[in-house]
Amino acid sequence: MDALRQQFAELRSSLHQRLIGQEALLDSLLLALLCNGHILLEGYPGTAKTRLVKLLGQSIQGDMGRIQFTPDLLPADVTGAEVLHQDAGQQSLSFQAGPIFNNLILADEINRAPAKVQSALLEAMEERQVTVAGKSYSLPAVFMVVATQNPIEQEGTYPLPEAQLDRFLLKTCVSYPDAQEELNIIRLVRSEEQQAEPLACTISEDNLLAARQAFQKTHVAPAIEQYIVNLVMATRQPELYQDSRLPQYIQLGASPRASIALDKCSRARAWLAGRDHVLPEDVAAVLPEVMAHRIQLNYRAQAESYSGADACAELLEQVLV
Repeated sequence: MDALRQQFAELRSSLHQRLIGQEALLDSLLLALLCNGHILLEGYPGTAKTRLVKLLGQSIQGDMGRIQFTPDLLPADVTGAEVLHQDAGQQSLSFQAGPIFNNLILADEINRAPAKVQSALLEAMEERQVTVAGKSYSLPAVFMVVATQNPIEQEGTYPLPEAQLDRFLLKTCVSYPDAQEELNIIRLVRSEEQQAEPLACTISEDNLLAARQAFQKTHVAPAIEQYIVNLVMATRQPELYQDSRLPQYIQLGASPRASIALDKCSRARAWLAGRDHVLPEDVAAVLPEVMAHRIQLNYRAQAESYSGADACAELLEQVLV
């Protein structure tokens, strides 16, 4: 177990050398990878989202597929379709797999495609299979969707429905680097133009699957379990917290997937930190990325610029361990 944990630490260090100014994003991606979950990245163009996903694909020794979502994209462009073949006068149908059958999927600008195309991912993300023409096809054992969306463009975009947002284990907001990090980025790209070096550390599929089994043994005390449940229930019964702004802004609370995700991510974070038990700090650290996109806020919250992250901050203040 220690060897697996050390390998993840070395993998993080290797990726950090090739990525500047996005340490929180890197930690979130590795957490999602360990938890066998999917992640939604919201950030401005050019903030290394695609670069990091490509590096992650190289690090897990797997295949990467990229889907550029556009308004004219069809569901078959994501899942694949049955294709008619003709050979020696004989016609036959065979399934041609789409890009969803790779280990790591970059769903770029997912909010640029209409709901019918977005929904093509739902079965793949939840059941890890794709059904075409009544026949189901299993996806690889290591399968992860990393979706991106631009927060500043509204024209020509289609907001993700709540049911699909709930399928993402984490949602992470990606910010711009500061001045020193920007300078280091220029120097890094310049050095890569002169000599591109492979990643110093990679992890095999077998070791990744073994790490997923190892972290699941992390102990969660009954008090921590109750803390997780109380946090989720507070989003469904915000009227119990009249000293906060939660009753004013929350329209619909988080689903049971939030409780499951909090438990899983807390155990994974504790395991990566070298512990065999979960602390309240683990739950608090993963709460914003697990919960913020699962809380449905009302129009008043939108008008007053109250976000899911603000709600998570108040939850941590109001709900005691």
